[in-house]
Amino acid sequence: MELHNLKPAKGAIKKSKRIARGEGSRGGTATRGNKGAQARAGYHSKRGFEGGQMPLHKRIPKFGFKNINRVEYHGVNLDLIGEIAEKNKLKKIDKESLVKHGAASKNDLVKILGRGSDKFHAALEITADAFSASAKEAIEAKKGKAIIFKKDRKNESK
Repeated sequence: MELHNLKPAKGAIKKSKRIARGEGSRGGTATRGNKGAQARAGYHSKRGFEGGQMPLHKRIPKFGFKNINRVEYHGVNLDLIGEIAEKNKLKKIDKESLVKHGAASKNDLVKILGRGSDKFHAALEITADAFSASAKEAIEAKKGKAIIFKKDRKNESK
C-alpha cells in the first residue's frame, strides 16, 4: 500500500442527493414546499422576522432612556496622582502626564476625584477637564492649583 493507491473504506463515502435534477429525483418543488418567496432562489428573511408576527424585540417593554448629551469622564483619584507625582518628581500634572504614566487614555475626558485626599501631601498644579468638589478642596488645602482645561471650540473644527 502506497500513497497513490489509498482509498476510503467501502461505504464510507456516500453520494449526496441531487435534488431537482431530473425525473428520477425529487422533482417539481425540489423539497421547497409550494409557491412563495421561500421557494424562489435568492430568498432570505430579515433578521428577527417572525413571519408577520410582532417580533420579540418589539414585544418586550423598554425602560429608561439614554441621554445623548451625557458627558463621560474617566475618573482619576488623588492618591494615584500623588503616587505619580512622587515617583517622577512632578510639580505639574496634566492630561499628557496622566496618559504617559498610564492613568488615562488620550481620548478620555479626565475628572479628578477626591479618594486618597488624606494621603495627598504635595502642592501640585493639576490641569484636568473636571474636578469633584472634594478633590478641588483637597488640592487647594495643600496650596496647589486645580485648573479646568477648556478646549477652544472655535479652533476645533479647523
